[in-house]
Amino acid sequence: MAITFIDLFCGVGGIRLGMESAGFRCIMSSDINKECQRTYNENFDEWPLGDITLIDEKSVPEHDILCAGFPCQPFSISGRQKGFEDTRGTLFFEICRIINEKNPKVVLLENVKHLVHHNHGETLDVITSKLEGLGYTVSCRVLNGVDFGVPQNRERIIIIGTKGKAFDFDKLKKKPRGRLIDYLDKEGDFEYLSPEDYTLLENPKQQPASGLIFAGYRNKSIRKVGVRPGTIHLSRVHKQPNRIYSVYGIHPTLPSQETSGRFFILTEDGRVRKLTLNECWRIMGFPEDYKKISAVGEQYKQLGNSVCVPMISAVADEIKNQIFEGGAE
Repeated sequence: MAITFIDLFCGVGGIRLGMESAGFRCIMSSDINKECQRTYNENFDEWPLGDITLIDEKSVPEHDILCAGFPCQPFSISGRQKGFEDTRGTLFFEICRIINEKNPKVVLLENVKHLVHHNHGETLDVITSKLEGLGYTVSCRVLNGVDFGVPQNRERIIIIGTKGKAFDFDKLKKKPRGRLIDYLDKEGDFEYLSPEDYTLLENPKQQPASGLIFAGYRNKSIRKVGVRPGTIHLSRVHKQPNRIYSVYGIHPTLPSQETSGRFFILTEDGRVRKLTLNECWRIMGFPEDYKKISAVGEQYKQLGNSVCVPMISAVADEIKNQIFEGGAE
């Protein structure tokens, strides 16, 4: 029999793609966002259930693994960081309601890296304690998509609860760091910047830890109120939509707030252009035949809220090896 899972806060199915690559079978999905539901249905021929607060836990099918990429905005450094004070933050307890009723063998949760530091670590402690109170051995690790082959510096916390021996993150099979240039479209209607619209740095250096090569910035007017004299350059550099990165390195995290897709790269021929939507999906690890049906701005939002598929695939493989084949109990 196939090992089954449910896909809560499923978004556009990034976690599902990773889990299915390990041979697991999805038997239920849920997301409140209508555009995500449309895209999910287009790719998996399944219309996710809506608002999780309206789902009767007794109606949820029995399953082996509960997966949930629960809302990250309450904990994100890009948001207001209200955590459990935010109504989206309380949705974690809706997950616990289903766990308490169905008692799956494994719980897999995904969220932003900043969850580790939110409220001085107390938020993560609450999550861990709640899962332990439900009978799970909990382990967690901040993982980076760049360690699983995709050319994107995308850090996310993965929390795994098991009914027995703790999941061992050290056994994850990582891949060599990729380069952005190997993931780009060979041809297309590219949106280039005029040379007068940007400034390139001389001899840009690759950052050893992140793999980023910051190559320049757009000469774009920025807010000057409150900016100290002599720091305009630094202010411009630190505003993400103004940064330019070399294709010989990797790309920084694609955020959900950047719905215009202002991600600029310095190409191998010394020109500056935006990443295309297809390139953004590619550096998230989505397959080439994945169907994208939403408007452009909505797709950028979907990307920013999703997961690096190869990273989830690696986690799924080890869940299978350690718990369902190797035996964690």
